[in-house]
Amino acid sequence: MHSDWQTFLITRHAIIANGRVTRFENSNNTPHTIQTSNFLADLSHFGLIRFSGDDAQSFLQSQLTCDIRDITTQHAQYGSYCNSSGRILTSFLLWQQEQDYLMQLPASLCAATQKRLSLYVLRAKVKLFDHSNSFVQLGISGSDAISMVAKLIAPSSHFEQLQVLNLGGITLLRLSAQRSILIVPVDQAPAIWDQFSQYAQPISTDYWDWLDIQSGIPVILPETQEKFIPQMVNLDAIGAVSFKKGCYPGQEIVARTQYLGKIKKRMYLAHIDTKHAVSAGDSLFSIDMDDQSCGNIINATVSPLGGYDVLAVIQCTSADSQTIHWESLQGPRLTLKSLPYSLPIQSS
Repeated sequence: MHSDWQTFLITRHAIIANGRVTRFENSNNTPHTIQTSNFLADLSHFGLIRFSGDDAQSFLQSQLTCDIRDITTQHAQYGSYCNSSGRILTSFLLWQQEQDYLMQLPASLCAATQKRLSLYVLRAKVKLFDHSNSFVQLGISGSDAISMVAKLIAPSSHFEQLQVLNLGGITLLRLSAQRSILIVPVDQAPAIWDQFSQYAQPISTDYWDWLDIQSGIPVILPETQEKFIPQMVNLDAIGAVSFKKGCYPGQEIVARTQYLGKIKKRMYLAHIDTKHAVSAGDSLFSIDMDDQSCGNIINATVSPLGGYDVLAVIQCTSADSQTIHWESLQGPRLTLKSLPYSLPIQSS
Protein backbone atom coordinates (compact mmCIF):
# COMPACT_ATOMS: atom_id res chain seq x y z
CA MET A 1 0.00 0.00 0.00
CA HIS A 2 1.39 3.40 -1.03
CA SER A 3 2.32 5.39 2.07
CA ASP A 4 0.46 8.55 0.96
CA TRP A 5 -2.64 6.50 0.26
CA GLN A 6 -2.42 4.76 3.62
CA THR A 7 -2.18 8.13 5.36
CA PHE A 8 -5.27 9.33 3.50
CA LEU A 9 -7.29 6.24 4.41
CA ILE A 10 -6.41 6.71 8.08
CA THR A 11 -7.86 10.24 7.89
CA ARG A 12 -11.06 8.59 6.64
CA HIS A 13 -11.14 6.38 9.77
CA ALA A 14 -9.70 3.22 8.22
CA ILE A 15 -8.12 0.64 10.48
CA ILE A 16 -5.23 -0.94 8.55
CA ALA A 17 -3.23 -4.08 9.37
CA ASN A 18 -0.72 -5.88 7.13
CA GLY A 19 -1.58 -3.66 4.17
CA ARG A 20 -5.32 -4.37 4.36
CA VAL A 21 -8.24 -2.28 5.56
CA THR A 22 -9.79 -4.39 8.31
CA ARG A 23 -12.66 -1.99 9.07
CA PHE A 24 -13.75 1.64 9.30
CA GLU A 25 -14.29 3.11 12.75
CA ASN A 26 -17.57 4.80 11.79
CA SER A 27 -19.03 1.72 10.07
CA ASN A 28 -22.32 0.29 11.35
CA ASN A 29 -22.76 -2.54 8.87
CA THR A 30 -25.35 -5.22 9.51
CA PRO A 31 -25.94 -8.43 7.51
CA HIS A 32 -28.88 -6.69 5.82
CA THR A 33 -26.99 -3.53 4.77
CA ILE A 34 -24.00 -5.54 3.58
CA GLN A 35 -26.20 -7.48 1.18
CA THR A 36 -28.32 -4.56 -0.06
CA SER A 37 -26.18 -1.39 -0.03
CA ASN A 38 -23.47 0.07 -2.27
CA PHE A 39 -19.88 -0.18 -1.06
CA LEU A 40 -16.43 1.20 -1.71
CA ALA A 41 -13.34 -0.90 -0.94
CA ASP A 42 -9.59 -0.36 -1.05
CA LEU A 43 -7.92 -3.12 -3.09
CA SER A 44 -4.29 -2.59 -2.11
CA HIS A 45 -4.00 -6.34 -1.48
CA PHE A 46 -3.73 -6.65 -5.28
CA GLY A 47 -0.57 -5.71 -7.17
CA LEU A 48 -0.01 -4.70 -10.79
CA ILE A 49 2.65 -5.84 -13.27
CA ARG A 50 3.05 -3.92 -16.54
CA PHE A 51 4.38 -5.66 -19.67
CA SER A 52 5.80 -3.31 -22.30
CA GLY A 53 7.55 -3.79 -25.64
CA ASP A 54 6.98 -4.99 -29.20
CA ASP A 55 6.94 -8.65 -28.12
CA ALA A 56 4.71 -8.26 -25.05
CA GLN A 57 1.75 -10.06 -26.64
CA SER A 58 3.74 -13.00 -28.03
CA PHE A 59 5.69 -13.34 -24.79
CA LEU A 60 2.54 -13.51 -22.66
CA GLN A 61 0.94 -15.87 -25.17
CA SER A 62 3.83 -18.28 -24.61
CA GLN A 63 3.58 -18.15 -20.80
CA LEU A 64 -0.07 -17.91 -19.73
CA THR A 65 -3.13 -20.18 -19.94
CA CYS A 66 -5.50 -17.63 -21.46
CA ASP A 67 -5.46 -16.58 -25.12
CA ILE A 68 -3.86 -13.13 -25.20
CA ARG A 69 -5.42 -12.48 -28.61
CA ASP A 70 -8.81 -12.25 -26.89
CA ILE A 71 -7.58 -9.39 -24.68
CA THR A 72 -7.96 -5.84 -26.01
CA THR A 73 -8.07 -2.29 -24.73
CA GLN A 74 -11.82 -2.85 -24.26
CA HIS A 75 -11.89 -6.39 -22.85
CA ALA A 76 -10.07 -8.02 -19.92
CA GLN A 77 -9.63 -11.74 -19.23
CA TYR A 78 -8.95 -14.02 -16.29
CA GLY A 79 -5.99 -16.36 -16.55
CA SER A 80 -3.26 -18.23 -14.74
CA TYR A 81 0.47 -18.83 -14.85
CA CYS A 82 1.57 -22.43 -14.27
CA ASN A 83 4.77 -24.33 -13.58
CA SER A 84 5.99 -27.10 -15.90
CA SER A 85 3.72 -29.60 -14.13
CA GLY A 86 0.61 -27.56 -14.90
CA ARG A 87 0.21 -26.41 -11.29
CA ILE A 88 -0.89 -22.81 -10.84
CA LEU A 89 1.68 -20.32 -9.60
CA THR A 90 -0.71 -17.38 -9.71
CA SER A 91 -4.15 -16.41 -10.98
CA PHE A 92 -4.80 -12.94 -12.40
CA LEU A 93 -6.91 -10.49 -14.37
CA LEU A 94 -5.22 -9.13 -17.51
CA TRP A 95 -6.08 -6.24 -19.82
CA GLN A 96 -4.41 -4.10 -22.47
CA GLN A 97 -3.59 -0.42 -21.98
CA GLU A 98 -2.51 1.18 -25.25
CA GLN A 99 0.31 -1.16 -26.42
CA ASP A 100 1.08 -2.52 -22.94
CA TYR A 101 -0.58 -5.16 -20.77
CA LEU A 102 -1.45 -4.85 -17.10
CA MET A 103 -1.78 -7.90 -14.85
CA GLN A 104 -3.66 -7.67 -11.56
CA LEU A 105 -2.66 -10.39 -9.09
CA PRO A 106 -2.27 -10.80 -5.31
CA ALA A 107 0.33 -8.34 -4.01
CA SER A 108 1.90 -11.19 -2.04
CA LEU A 109 2.81 -12.94 -5.31
CA CYS A 110 3.69 -9.90 -7.40
CA ALA A 111 7.48 -9.81 -6.89
CA ALA A 112 7.98 -13.58 -7.26
CA THR A 113 5.82 -13.72 -10.39
CA GLN A 114 7.66 -10.81 -12.00
CA LYS A 115 11.02 -12.39 -11.20
CA ARG A 116 10.04 -15.81 -12.58
CA LEU A 117 8.54 -14.42 -15.78
CA SER A 118 11.62 -12.23 -16.30
CA LEU A 119 13.77 -15.35 -16.49
CA TYR A 120 12.02 -16.33 -19.73
CA VAL A 121 12.24 -13.00 -21.52
CA LEU A 122 15.62 -13.91 -23.09
CA ARG A 123 15.86 -12.00 -26.38
CA ALA A 124 12.21 -10.99 -26.54
CA LYS A 125 11.50 -7.26 -26.74
CA VAL A 126 9.49 -7.03 -23.53
CA LYS A 127 10.06 -5.38 -20.16
CA LEU A 128 8.30 -6.05 -16.87
CA PHE A 129 7.59 -3.32 -14.30
CA ASP A 130 5.96 -3.46 -10.88
CA HIS A 131 3.30 -0.75 -11.10
CA SER A 132 1.63 -1.50 -7.77
CA ASN A 133 2.64 1.80 -6.16
CA SER A 134 1.80 3.91 -9.22
CA PHE A 135 -1.93 3.38 -8.84
CA VAL A 136 -4.64 2.93 -6.24
CA GLN A 137 -7.18 0.19 -6.92
CA LEU A 138 -10.73 0.73 -5.70
CA GLY A 139 -13.66 -1.70 -5.71
CA ILE A 140 -17.23 -0.49 -6.28
CA SER A 141 -20.06 -2.90 -5.49
CA GLY A 142 -23.82 -2.92 -5.08
CA SER A 143 -27.07 -2.97 -7.03
CA ASP A 144 -26.50 0.65 -8.15
CA ALA A 145 -22.83 0.17 -9.07
CA ILE A 146 -23.35 0.73 -12.80
CA SER A 147 -25.50 3.84 -12.39
CA MET A 148 -23.13 5.20 -9.74
CA VAL A 149 -20.09 4.83 -12.01
CA ALA A 150 -22.05 6.25 -14.95
CA LYS A 151 -23.09 9.26 -12.89
CA LEU A 152 -19.61 10.05 -11.60
CA ILE A 153 -17.09 9.12 -14.30
CA ALA A 154 -18.54 7.25 -17.33
CA PRO A 155 -21.90 8.79 -18.30
CA SER A 156 -22.24 7.43 -21.86
CA SER A 157 -20.93 3.89 -21.45
CA HIS A 158 -22.90 0.63 -21.61
CA PHE A 159 -22.25 -2.49 -19.57
CA GLU A 160 -20.36 -5.59 -20.73
CA GLN A 161 -18.80 -8.19 -18.46
CA LEU A 162 -15.02 -7.74 -18.16
CA GLN A 163 -15.32 -4.53 -20.13
CA VAL A 164 -12.41 -2.08 -19.90
CA LEU A 165 -12.85 1.67 -20.18
CA ASN A 166 -9.91 4.09 -20.25
CA LEU A 167 -11.06 7.42 -18.90
CA GLY A 168 -8.30 10.00 -19.06
CA GLY A 169 -5.78 8.22 -16.87
CA ILE A 170 -8.37 6.24 -14.90
CA THR A 171 -9.14 2.66 -15.92
CA LEU A 172 -12.55 1.12 -15.22
CA LEU A 173 -12.89 -2.68 -15.18
CA ARG A 174 -16.46 -3.99 -15.07
CA LEU A 175 -16.46 -7.42 -13.46
CA SER A 176 -20.25 -7.79 -13.39
CA ALA A 177 -23.41 -5.71 -13.22
CA GLN A 178 -22.81 -5.31 -9.47
CA ARG A 179 -19.02 -4.85 -9.34
CA SER A 180 -16.39 -2.62 -10.91
CA ILE A 181 -12.74 -1.84 -10.27
CA LEU A 182 -11.19 1.60 -10.67
CA ILE A 183 -7.43 1.89 -11.33
CA VAL A 184 -6.58 5.44 -10.30
CA PRO A 185 -3.27 7.40 -10.22
CA VAL A 186 -2.19 7.88 -6.61
CA ASP A 187 -2.53 11.67 -6.71
CA GLN A 188 -6.13 11.45 -7.96
CA ALA A 189 -7.26 8.69 -5.61
CA PRO A 190 -8.29 10.82 -2.58
CA ALA A 191 -10.67 12.95 -4.67
CA ILE A 192 -12.16 9.86 -6.34
CA TRP A 193 -12.60 8.18 -2.94
CA ASP A 194 -14.40 11.19 -1.46
CA GLN A 195 -16.57 11.46 -4.55
CA PHE A 196 -17.71 7.84 -4.45
CA SER A 197 -18.04 7.73 -0.66
CA GLN A 198 -20.99 10.12 -0.99
CA TYR A 199 -22.94 7.31 -2.65
CA ALA A 200 -21.22 4.15 -1.37
CA GLN A 201 -20.22 3.14 2.13
CA PRO A 202 -16.51 2.38 2.73
CA ILE A 203 -16.01 -1.20 3.85
CA SER A 204 -13.22 -3.63 4.70
CA THR A 205 -11.06 -5.46 2.18
CA ASP A 206 -12.49 -8.74 3.50
CA TYR A 207 -15.86 -7.82 2.04
CA TRP A 208 -14.37 -7.65 -1.46
CA ASP A 209 -12.82 -11.07 -0.84
CA TRP A 210 -16.30 -12.31 0.10
CA LEU A 211 -17.70 -10.98 -3.18
CA ASP A 212 -14.95 -12.79 -5.12
CA ILE A 213 -15.91 -15.99 -3.30
CA GLN A 214 -19.61 -15.54 -4.09
CA SER A 215 -18.66 -14.97 -7.74
CA GLY A 216 -16.70 -18.23 -7.82
CA ILE A 217 -13.48 -16.45 -8.79
CA PRO A 218 -10.47 -18.20 -7.21
CA VAL A 219 -7.51 -16.16 -6.00
CA ILE A 220 -4.37 -18.27 -5.70
CA LEU A 221 -2.36 -17.24 -2.63
CA PRO A 222 1.08 -18.31 -1.34
CA GLU A 223 -0.62 -21.03 0.74
CA THR A 224 -2.12 -22.65 -2.36
CA GLN A 225 0.59 -22.14 -4.97
CA GLU A 226 1.41 -25.23 -7.05
CA LYS A 227 -1.44 -27.28 -5.54
CA PHE A 228 -3.95 -27.19 -8.40
CA ILE A 229 -4.14 -27.40 -12.17
CA PRO A 230 -6.45 -24.79 -13.77
CA GLN A 231 -9.49 -27.07 -14.21
CA MET A 232 -9.48 -27.95 -10.51
CA VAL A 233 -10.25 -24.32 -9.66
CA ASN A 234 -12.78 -23.95 -12.51
CA LEU A 235 -10.64 -21.62 -14.61
CA ASP A 236 -11.92 -23.44 -17.69
CA ALA A 237 -15.45 -22.36 -16.70
CA ILE A 238 -14.63 -18.63 -16.60
CA GLY A 239 -12.65 -18.42 -19.84
CA ALA A 240 -9.23 -18.36 -18.17
CA VAL A 241 -7.86 -21.36 -20.12
CA SER A 242 -7.59 -21.71 -23.88
CA PHE A 243 -7.31 -25.18 -25.39
CA LYS A 244 -6.73 -23.82 -28.90
CA LYS A 245 -3.59 -21.72 -28.38
CA GLY A 246 0.02 -22.80 -28.56
CA CYS A 247 2.37 -24.03 -25.87
CA TYR A 248 2.91 -22.51 -22.44
CA PRO A 249 4.42 -23.95 -19.22
CA GLY A 250 2.31 -26.95 -18.15
CA GLN A 251 0.20 -26.88 -21.34
CA GLU A 252 0.71 -30.56 -22.12
CA ILE A 253 -0.60 -31.67 -18.73
CA VAL A 254 -3.50 -29.20 -18.76
CA ALA A 255 -4.53 -30.34 -22.25
CA ARG A 256 -4.10 -34.04 -21.44
CA THR A 257 -6.35 -33.66 -18.40
CA GLN A 258 -8.95 -31.95 -20.55
CA TYR A 259 -9.02 -34.43 -23.43
CA LEU A 260 -7.77 -37.76 -22.10
CA GLY A 261 -8.44 -37.76 -18.39
CA LYS A 262 -11.29 -37.07 -16.04
CA ILE A 263 -11.10 -34.11 -13.72
CA LYS A 264 -11.31 -35.75 -10.31
CA LYS A 265 -11.32 -32.55 -8.27
CA ARG A 266 -13.35 -29.39 -8.74
CA MET A 267 -13.85 -26.12 -6.92
CA TYR A 268 -17.03 -25.69 -4.87
CA LEU A 269 -18.65 -22.76 -3.09
CA ALA A 270 -19.47 -23.66 0.51
CA HIS A 271 -20.30 -22.36 3.99
CA ILE A 272 -18.69 -23.49 7.24
CA ASP A 273 -20.56 -22.75 10.45
CA THR A 274 -17.65 -22.05 12.79
CA LYS A 275 -16.20 -19.21 14.85
CA HIS A 276 -12.65 -20.47 14.36
CA ALA A 277 -10.57 -18.87 11.61
CA VAL A 278 -10.70 -20.73 8.30
CA SER A 279 -7.67 -20.11 6.04
CA ALA A 280 -6.43 -20.79 2.53
CA GLY A 281 -4.70 -24.15 2.33
CA ASP A 282 -6.66 -25.78 5.17
CA SER A 283 -7.36 -29.47 4.59
CA LEU A 284 -10.78 -31.08 4.15
CA PHE A 285 -11.83 -34.63 4.98
CA SER A 286 -14.60 -37.11 4.16
CA ILE A 287 -15.26 -40.67 5.31
CA ASP A 288 -14.64 -42.21 1.88
CA MET A 289 -11.03 -40.98 1.94
CA ASP A 290 -10.30 -42.38 5.43
CA ASP A 291 -7.45 -40.35 6.95
CA GLN A 292 -6.42 -38.76 3.67
CA SER A 293 -7.47 -35.23 2.77
CA CYS A 294 -10.20 -34.96 0.13
CA GLY A 295 -9.44 -31.32 -0.68
CA ASN A 296 -8.29 -27.90 0.40
CA ILE A 297 -9.63 -24.43 1.07
CA ILE A 298 -8.63 -21.94 -1.64
CA ASN A 299 -10.17 -18.76 -0.27
CA ALA A 300 -12.10 -18.07 2.92
CA THR A 301 -13.58 -15.06 4.66
CA VAL A 302 -16.16 -14.29 7.32
CA SER A 303 -19.73 -14.40 6.02
CA PRO A 304 -22.01 -11.41 6.73
CA LEU A 305 -24.46 -13.95 8.19
CA GLY A 306 -21.87 -15.59 10.45
CA GLY A 307 -19.43 -18.43 9.98
CA TYR A 308 -17.19 -18.56 6.91
CA ASP A 309 -17.87 -18.69 3.19
CA VAL A 310 -15.20 -20.49 1.20
CA LEU A 311 -14.06 -21.70 -2.17
CA ALA A 312 -12.69 -25.21 -1.83
CA VAL A 313 -11.23 -27.81 -4.17
CA ILE A 314 -12.82 -31.16 -3.29
CA GLN A 315 -12.65 -34.69 -4.66
CA CYS A 316 -15.74 -34.90 -6.87
CA THR A 317 -16.81 -38.32 -5.59
CA SER A 318 -16.61 -37.06 -2.02
CA ALA A 319 -18.60 -33.92 -2.82
CA ASP A 320 -21.29 -35.92 -4.63
CA SER A 321 -21.96 -38.54 -1.99
CA GLN A 322 -20.24 -37.73 1.30
CA THR A 323 -20.25 -35.14 4.04
CA ILE A 324 -17.19 -32.88 3.88
CA HIS A 325 -15.53 -31.69 7.08
CA TRP A 326 -13.04 -28.93 7.77
CA GLU A 327 -9.65 -29.90 9.28
CA SER A 328 -10.71 -33.39 10.47
CA LEU A 329 -13.55 -35.91 10.23
CA GLN A 330 -14.77 -34.49 13.53
CA GLY A 331 -14.60 -30.89 12.30
CA PRO A 332 -17.47 -28.63 11.17
CA ARG A 333 -19.38 -29.68 8.05
CA LEU A 334 -19.27 -27.83 4.76
CA THR A 335 -22.64 -26.82 3.32
CA LEU A 336 -22.20 -26.80 -0.44
CA LYS A 337 -23.84 -23.95 -2.37
CA SER A 338 -24.50 -23.31 -6.06
CA LEU A 339 -21.86 -21.55 -8.11
CA PRO A 340 -23.00 -18.62 -10.28
CA TYR A 341 -21.81 -20.41 -13.44
CA SER A 342 -22.03 -23.87 -14.98
CA LEU A 343 -19.11 -26.26 -15.17
CA PRO A 344 -18.12 -27.79 -18.52
CA ILE A 345 -19.61 -31.23 -19.08
CA GLN A 346 -16.98 -33.97 -19.14
CA SER A 347 -17.10 -36.66 -21.74
CA SER A 348 -17.39 -40.13 -20.26
